[in-house]
Amino acid sequence: MNDKLIMENYLLVLKSTVEVYVHGTLESSNNDVRELLKGCLDDTMTSQANTYDLMTECGWYTINNIDSKDISKTLNKIQSEN
Repeated sequence: MNDKLIMENYLLVLKSTVEVYVHGTLESSNNDVRELLKGCLDDTMTSQANTYDLMTECGWYTINNIDSKDISKTLNKIQSEN
């Protein structure tokens, strides 16, 4: 396993963990549990952001800019469907 693959897998685990903490926080009926889950959620989101930043610096996670024409085209399509 290379570093890129390890980081990709770690990022996926963090994203999945965020989903679990969000649902747990929303569904919790106990304030103490809710606060604990919110803290875990915040920590996990920070780790996700740090991992994303590191992957971007290494060139392992690239973002493609979307052309403004494509955005306008999509918005027009959505508006015409409503």
